[in-house]
Amino acid sequence: MSTEYDVAVIGAGVVGCAIARELAGYNLRVALIEARNDVGDATSKASTAILHTGFDATPGTLESKLVRRGYELWCDFAQRTQVAVDRTGALLVAWDEEQLQTLPTLAEKARANGYSSTRLVDAAQVYATVPDLGPGARGGLEVPDESVIDSWGAVLALATDAVNRGVVLHLSARVTGVAEDRSTLHTTAGDVAATWIVNAAGLGGDVVDAMFGHHRFTLHPRRGELFVFDKLARPKVPVIVLPVPSKVGKGVLISPTIYGNVMLGPTAEDMQDRLDTATTEAGFEFLLAKGRQLMPTLLDEEVTTTYAGLRAASDRSDFVIELDDRYLVAGCIRSTGVTASMAIAEHVVTMLRSAGLQCTEKTQLPAPPTMPYLGESGMRPYADEDRIAADPAYGDIICFCERVTMGEIRDALQATVPAHDLNGLRRRTRAQNGRCQGFFCGAKLREILDQGVER
Repeated sequence: MSTEYDVAVIGAGVVGCAIARELAGYNLRVALIEARNDVGDATSKASTAILHTGFDATPGTLESKLVRRGYELWCDFAQRTQVAVDRTGALLVAWDEEQLQTLPTLAEKARANGYSSTRLVDAAQVYATVPDLGPGARGGLEVPDESVIDSWGAVLALATDAVNRGVVLHLSARVTGVAEDRSTLHTTAGDVAATWIVNAAGLGGDVVDAMFGHHRFTLHPRRGELFVFDKLARPKVPVIVLPVPSKVGKGVLISPTIYGNVMLGPTAEDMQDRLDTATTEAGFEFLLAKGRQLMPTLLDEEVTTTYAGLRAASDRSDFVIELDDRYLVAGCIRSTGVTASMAIAEHVVTMLRSAGLQCTEKTQLPAPPTMPYLGESGMRPYADEDRIAADPAYGDIICFCERVTMGEIRDALQATVPAHDLNGLRRRTRAQNGRCQGFFCGAKLREILDQGVER
């Protein structure tokens, strides 16, 4: 890593990848540094995968501004890159009188945030929209533009576009310290020298910030456990079912996924260990209790899998994006990080340019990459007769639960940002995500990984 860069971005989650990609639109030498062996392998891989309109953000905050702009940018970029997005709409459900009285306030907040498409509905309309809801709903607020997104594909699209634009991706390179001149990062894979440093380290953002002599915020992990139900449950959940938000977070939701499943969660447990993504008996009991209240018939369906992710909870109520002396931190990015990511990138580059980063736009950029389509609402390779006729590998199914083909596995292993292990394949193809969770296809996938595929 002897190359000296103009900008080094720490963290290859969705925000870091977006920032690196945006910087690479200029004639700059950009490094993207990630502690793990893949992009999007920390907080980004375990989000609830909702593309937010920003209707419930606090008006006037940086978060509200960037979520609103980010939603617009993602609607365009996802369409150009084939990242799956389903505009399902959402329904906030009030279960008591206090929550019911809060709904008009949320509608007004939405209007203050520039979103005027919400609609208050009574209990009868709530049940007409979601008949399987449990008893006791008092009313609701419709948010027709809330969407679900392939959040793994979103990170990969940003990273791929960044690399295609010239970003140098350094994986398995955890930042361990900063040289006295603050222009050299010490990592587990060697030193990286850069004139400007951007800290987009997610849950590690405060640790990196302290390396630069700052203590602007304190982060702690908030664990969210989730259930993923079988695809047969999907007709029960035509829209995202949201609770009325609380101070702790957005609460437990029921949501369709772009893969055709249904998600219940997350919990919100404050932790000390920044690596603990274990699921727990207490978490399961909590989700089962919530499920019985929200949609009792959902618990009659098979659970395909469970998982937990860690979000960066903080003592700050807004995004912290601050710059001093050629070091910028983008921290305290919460559940809206996927939606806001591309707008955060725009904002960061504007700040850097105002502080003196010399930028000239590239006269020619590669076309945005076409990513594997992993959604259920469009055509997948196994069903594309023309694609199979041109390349029979797209008709050779390896994972029967999720109908993932050898062609898709090969593409994931030979991609610009390739998979390096089974988890990387899972994120890029859906293989092992189905009912058997890799019981039948896991050995074959391991064999393919070990032997490699011909280019």
